Amino acid sequence: MHLVQPRHHISLQDYENVATLSVTVRDLRQEVSNLIPTLGNRRVWMVNSTARGGGVAEMMPPLITLMRDLGVEANWLVMDVADPAFFRLTKRIHNMIHGEGATHVDDADRQLYDQISQHTADALEQYVSPGDVLVIHDPQPMGAGAIVRRRMDVAAIWRCHIGLDQETPHTRAAWEFLGRYTDDYDHAIFSAPEYIPGPLTGKSTVIYPTIDPLSHKNRELPIHKLVGVLVNGSLIQPFGPVPTEQFPEPARRLQSDGTWALACQPEDIGLLFRPIITQVSRWDRLKGFLPLMEGFVTLKQDLTNGTVLESRYHKTLRLARLVLAGPDPDSIQDDPEGQEVLKEICQAYLNLPPAFQKDIAIISLPMGSAKHNALLVNALQRCSDIVVQNSLREGFGLTVTEAMWKRVAVMGSHAVGIRQQIRPGLDGCLVKDPEDPKEIASILGELLRDHHKREELGNNAQRRVYNDFLIFTQVRRLFEVITEVVEARWS
Repeated sequence: MHLVQPRHHISLQDYENVATLSVTVRDLRQEVSNLIPTLGNRRVWMVNSTARGGGVAEMMPPLITLMRDLGVEANWLVMDVADPAFFRLTKRIHNMIHGEGATHVDDADRQLYDQISQHTADALEQYVSPGDVLVIHDPQPMGAGAIVRRRMDVAAIWRCHIGLDQETPHTRAAWEFLGRYTDDYDHAIFSAPEYIPGPLTGKSTVIYPTIDPLSHKNRELPIHKLVGVLVNGSLIQPFGPVPTEQFPEPARRLQSDGTWALACQPEDIGLLFRPIITQVSRWDRLKGFLPLMEGFVTLKQDLTNGTVLESRYHKTLRLARLVLAGPDPDSIQDDPEGQEVLKEICQAYLNLPPAFQKDIAIISLPMGSAKHNALLVNALQRCSDIVVQNSLREGFGLTVTEAMWKRVAVMGSHAVGIRQQIRPGLDGCLVKDPEDPKEIASILGELLRDHHKREELGNNAQRRVYNDFLIFTQVRRLFEVITEVVEARWS
């Protein structure tokens, strides 16, 4: 277990100085000021499994910083686990909660999880004092948080960012395994009401994950800054000198011979000129990369089949390219399947005819610098005509929120987390079956055909995020839950 100092240099006052955010921030200050007296001098400890990669790790720095600015001593702890078998196990549990993979957890798995949880709890106790509040994120540290709650006079909240809106043998096995610890928690937080399992129904709250509008991933990028990020990250060929330095680690692109090279090779992807369809996600089977690729190929086949008659749409479709981007999988400790899934995607790409390969770019984004990675994602999304999140399962899907905030037309699946955000036909489009290439191709084609519709969806989507999915809403709701738990435990 180690303490992470959040590298977030944006204060609450900085947000308030932005004209479009000032009223929201002032309201947050007033609402939280009424709750602070209940918390007193209690410390809040956020605990999760990794400091980088994925929505939880990205959420932590602004969340911790804003809580501190509002008057609470909030801290961030991350697990130290050297045994990769533990993360393979928790990845299986993650998949089971999503209704995939295994349908049981054996005694050896329980012994491993309990052993790591004991060690992690011992380390956690070195930081926590009686009266503090623990906020434990997802299954990895759940056991450790429960053990500390049994040993010490602390309050404990478990926040689960994943789930499924139906009960299956997989989910029953997962919740049976985790159920050994749920009773130890004072309260639980989920991202959707559909995710709350029966035993936790009476002591759970729904809080949507949110984005930070001034983060490197979501802030506005003026044209010179945007081009500079693309050049420095090797996503485009430089057309001239730029004042900023080349990133130490470039984005890499899969080549037709199976090797990796700079993302702008063997030719420029065309991010500044071509119609671009993009999906940015972890390399995870549940993200629906393969059927999305098949859907794009199906769409392109309309050209060879002669079914596209409109000249403007014909040119748009001919120039359109698909970008599938994700993090360098070697850099994410708690996602051991990433490398394997990326290999499957690469093999599917290599099996395509050259004519389709040239219109698909598989990009590995460097993770050595969180700032550079975030800027690359930001630039990719802003260069896109359509951002896709074709998830078979999705806890929430902050990549959807990010694209909506940037006024990009979004096509998502009916996964619960995504349909919490997108109102079909108003904020974006939803595909009913994310494994159906024909349906994917049909919706992509409709969006490419109608640029006015894309603009309308994008404008509505940004308003939706402003109202419901910015970090200020999450901070307020979290303060409310923590206050309620503290009152119930120590009043």
